[in-house]
Amino acid sequence: MNFRFANRQDHTRGKRPGRAISGKAHSLGRQSVIRYAKPTTVDEALALLGEGAWRILAGGTDFYPAQGAKPFRDNVLDINGLAALRGISETDDHFFIGARTTWTDLIRHPLPPAFDALKQAAREVGSPQIQNVASVAGNLCNASPAADGVPGLLVLDAEVELRSAAATRHLPLPDFILGNRRTALRPGEMVTAIRVPKMAAAGASAFVKLGARRYLVISIAMVAARLVIENGRVAEAAIAVGSCSAVAKRLGGVEEALLGLLRDGELVSAIQSAPMIELSPIADVRGSAEYRLDAVREIVARAVLTAAGPMNDHMVAAA
Repeated sequence: MNFRFANRQDHTRGKRPGRAISGKAHSLGRQSVIRYAKPTTVDEALALLGEGAWRILAGGTDFYPAQGAKPFRDNVLDINGLAALRGISETDDHFFIGARTTWTDLIRHPLPPAFDALKQAAREVGSPQIQNVASVAGNLCNASPAADGVPGLLVLDAEVELRSAAATRHLPLPDFILGNRRTALRPGEMVTAIRVPKMAAAGASAFVKLGARRYLVISIAMVAARLVIENGRVAEAAIAVGSCSAVAKRLGGVEEALLGLLRDGELVSAIQSAPMIELSPIADVRGSAEYRLDAVREIVARAVLTAAGPMNDHMVAAA
């Protein structure tokens, strides 16, 4: 198999990038050339994406397990040289989480209490070693129904920034993740950031995950809840559930049922009777569909009661 290494100097001179390292790929039945590139600027990465199909490598925590022992057949675009895509910043209207930002970066960064659910979810992503290298954007691009980061971003009305050499667009997170392992990424595009409107970063939030054990587990069900409490009553509610449908879902019926309620036992009663028509759990080795539905009501209640704590009183949108 030939590996062709694309580099910045070759690309910017307009030459066909790279130098080749040769070898026979007997398992493919023919000799092939696979390109590997590690650009140092976003523009270089986008230019390469515009030339053909690439498989993007960031943290690699899903990339390598998915590859397994199979021979490489795809060009590999390593974005770990793109310093501009790592870190958290803000403008007057948004928080921005760069595509290469790791879960550890997120945990350590000072953010409003509305991000607490996302930070709690970050601590559930594998082990600390995984959290140190796995990227927040990679969790979205993997598009697993059990992706820990998705519910916490849904309750923040997060949007995904997609860039190509020709254009930039922003998609609400529900429009980006289309199904199990399916996203709205177009050819030539890559995720460059996740942005959260500051108007959605109000109140406080909490995350609850149910699994077969405490750590290093794929969830049976998980919930993120964000509440704004004003004068002891729920003024705003955002509830999202993962692992109970092909994609994580906001629970509109539960959110509506909580509005105006006092921060006490009324919340639990409303959750127990509110519709959850958005969910369509499957039965698998981790639990039956019926068990998941029963469990979801319990962990929604736990997340809501935690988010409704005294720190959330009179909270306003993040400045």
